[in-house]
Amino acid sequence: MRAVVIGYGSIGARHVGILKKMGVDVSVLTKQKGLSERTFYSLKDALSFESPDYVIIANKTYEHYSTLSDLAEIGFEGTVLVEKPLFHQIHNPPQNKFKDVWVGYNLRFHPLIQKLRRIIQKEPAITVHVVAGQYLPHWRPAVDYHSSYSARRQEGGGVLRDLSHELDYVTWLFGPWKRITALGGHFSPLEIDSDDVFSIMMSGDNCPIVNIQINYLERFPRRELLINTANNSIKVDLIEGRFQVNHEAVQEKVELNDTYRVQHDAVLNNTTDSLCSLEEGMNRMRLINFAEQAVEDKVWVTP
Repeated sequence: MRAVVIGYGSIGARHVGILKKMGVDVSVLTKQKGLSERTFYSLKDALSFESPDYVIIANKTYEHYSTLSDLAEIGFEGTVLVEKPLFHQIHNPPQNKFKDVWVGYNLRFHPLIQKLRRIIQKEPAITVHVVAGQYLPHWRPAVDYHSSYSARRQEGGGVLRDLSHELDYVTWLFGPWKRITALGGHFSPLEIDSDDVFSIMMSGDNCPIVNIQINYLERFPRRELLINTANNSIKVDLIEGRFQVNHEAVQEKVELNDTYRVQHDAVLNNTTDSLCSLEEGMNRMRLINFAEQAVEDKVWVTP
């Protein structure tokens, strides 16, 4: 199995390390020089010399669409995984000969999300409250937050796109949605031109009330869900690995890399049940647009 990872920032490097541990022969396409990895500087060269079965698009969000289009134009016929979000704006996917295209919403593979899914399939949710956030200057310690893509709206930055994991797993677990509204924007002293806070409310047939709060402000990182059903209250802490039903809690240590590894394993073995499809990835882009429209127009939006 041969793979090419496009982009060698923090997420690209993570993919490379995980795939190598899985025994995959990995090359990198990047502008960076002097890497220890086998490196290419041209997509055509990478595909020609490596003949990969699997390509991971992990460059900047605003480059995802052009990279996917270039892959299609060259005629790549293997499997593609595009890091989340799929694009920075809605585009029609290019005509292609790809075997499959998946979107990298790896939190679907978190064992506590999987456990929650099994429960709510038997016990529908009435209310869902999600909080996720991390202080942007502390997010990537080796990177000045001012220069990160998160700080730049034109590069696909902003908390709504950065934390679209929450939009994905909430929709996967509790959607689809009949209407959505939101408040959001840039409210903090952070020196960025992208949104740093969003509060989203949604309603659908499978869950009447869902609230998602995401931000770049939490000094103590949080990723939590609170679900009420007819019989139980369920609290899930994805960072601490804590799953609580009413007054009974269990602790499960989960390494973030494990969710990426299991996701890659699902792609390579065509185990598709928990993978995010291209159409689902497009749906998440539409949901992002609906949230932005709701903020701008101060209305409920019907998808």
